[in-house]
Amino acid sequence: MGARIGARLAIGLLWLLHFLPLRLLAALGQGLGSLLWLMAKSRRRIALRNLELCFPEKSPAEREQLAREHFGWMGRSILERGLLWFASPERLRRLIRIKGDIKVAENSAAPVMWWVPHFAGLDVVGNGLMLNQQTPGVFVYQRQSNPVFDAQMLAGRSRFGVTTSVIREEGIRPVLRLIREGYAFFNLPDMDFGRKDSAFVPFFGVPTCTLLAPGKIASSMGMLVVPLVATMLPGGQGYQVEVWQAPPGYPSGDLEVDAQQMNAWLEARIRENPAQYLWVHKRFKTRPEGEASFYR
Repeated sequence: MGARIGARLAIGLLWLLHFLPLRLLAALGQGLGSLLWLMAKSRRRIALRNLELCFPEKSPAEREQLAREHFGWMGRSILERGLLWFASPERLRRLIRIKGDIKVAENSAAPVMWWVPHFAGLDVVGNGLMLNQQTPGVFVYQRQSNPVFDAQMLAGRSRFGVTTSVIREEGIRPVLRLIREGYAFFNLPDMDFGRKDSAFVPFFGVPTCTLLAPGKIASSMGMLVVPLVATMLPGGQGYQVEVWQAPPGYPSGDLEVDAQQMNAWLEARIRENPAQYLWVHKRFKTRPEGEASFYR
């Protein structure tokens, strides 16, 4: 009961904060990030370890500065989630800039996979898409432990257009059925879900347990893969959602080659904006047989 009341209070606070000008909300989010840097010690250690693995050429001081910047963006992403959940469509259209062909799914004869990596502005992508095009979308959803927060998360991600969630435990079959019915697929591929249906391919030069499902689904369903990256802009400037083209020849039918291509593509995007990538996730958790954990 206490956890549910706490979740309702937190959601109520996000609702109140969304009325603030974005420049003020952003400043509060940066402050929250500084507080999290001090308090979330385990996540701080994970971020620093990830940065050590991915940017060995940087000094420890440079990596710490990058990690501190990352926590600032993550603090913003927490507080600005209320803006995405509760602001009017008109306000969100003013704040979310689109770069590229956002209507590619509407105009494509092939079904579309929106390939969306985990940057701090991840939740901006769904709003930017569904406010600006008409194709329905389906996403795979990891159920939240708190039912109040779980319901609000789903409602926030399904505000505009037609979006359907499939709980991860239900498997991929419901997603494939909806793709056949004309839905575009929101795919979040850069997570470590263990060895099943994955391969170890390079990511920042580190053998990384990488899902093979995106290439497999895209190839078997004849899908057009459209990478999307959301960038949080400084202060009150808003957000940018950029529509990219997949690497040439993707998907190729060779699942490991496809995974390598997309890891290389993602690495290039991260190097352009390293502080906003999700460094607090244990991206290198699963290791090849016999190799020690990176996070001990």
